[in-house]
Amino acid sequence: AEEILTWQSRPLDAMYPIIYLDAIVVKVRDGAHVTNKAAHLAVGVDMDGIKHVLGIWIQANEGAKFWAGVCADLANRGVKDVLIVCCDGLVGLPEAIEATWSQATVQTCVVHLIRASMRFVNYADRKAVAAALKPIYTAPDERTAKDSLNAFADSNWGKKYPHTYKTWFAAWDRFIPFLAFPPELRRVMYTTNSIESLNYQLRKVTKNRGHFPNDEAVIKLLWLAICNIEDKRARERAKDRGKPAKERKAQPRLVEGQVVTNWKAALAQLAIVYPDRINPHL
Repeated sequence: AEEILTWQSRPLDAMYPIIYLDAIVVKVRDGAHVTNKAAHLAVGVDMDGIKHVLGIWIQANEGAKFWAGVCADLANRGVKDVLIVCCDGLVGLPEAIEATWSQATVQTCVVHLIRASMRFVNYADRKAVAAALKPIYTAPDERTAKDSLNAFADSNWGKKYPHTYKTWFAAWDRFIPFLAFPPELRRVMYTTNSIESLNYQLRKVTKNRGHFPNDEAVIKLLWLAICNIEDKRARERAKDRGKPAKERKAQPRLVEGQVVTNWKAALAQLAIVYPDRINPHL
């Protein structure tokens, strides 16, 4: 318990160019009842492009109040600035981010947005609808993307699945920051895949446990699971060290310590877009 407390309150870097946020749902006993709660994990990318799990928070309050507490916790641990926060349209997060780091950009995860918009699409139509949506998020600029969205709305697929269009339209303001960045940065911002891979592994640990007695038990198990997964993979990599590449079977780091692909190119673009904020930390 002391190690978890130390980890959860450890000092953080002053600048994280990108923070990813995602959650898993766990069952926690609350008095005589068992309720579903969201365990949110934050993964930060530091100036060297290395990913770190910054913390785990159990959502006890709805929306802005909860996220204000999370942002305050990160700020109190030393985070002075965040360039981009990539998340799944979480209620109350943009307001909390702007109150803590006024210049930060909140970006809706494009993959989450695609999934949400495909929720009511028949399985047989999904491939065709996904292809029809691709011009929106691969557009070179906002105007072209909006034209592509309107074209989708007027198409047969748009008329058959109006929910798909409405999902993109409702999330538009939080999607369009993505379009202002060059390809190197778009690839980094496109999805929260790294944290989703982590959550997938954590769900395998939590799904058979029924419910937890309290919030502290959830954080304890998730933290131990993260440590266990990374330690196991490190041991496997150690066994493969020195073998030819084709004989290596060990998995890479899950999140902690993993380096973002093509980070140098992405950082160079960030330095162009945010020179006043990035250069002091280079």
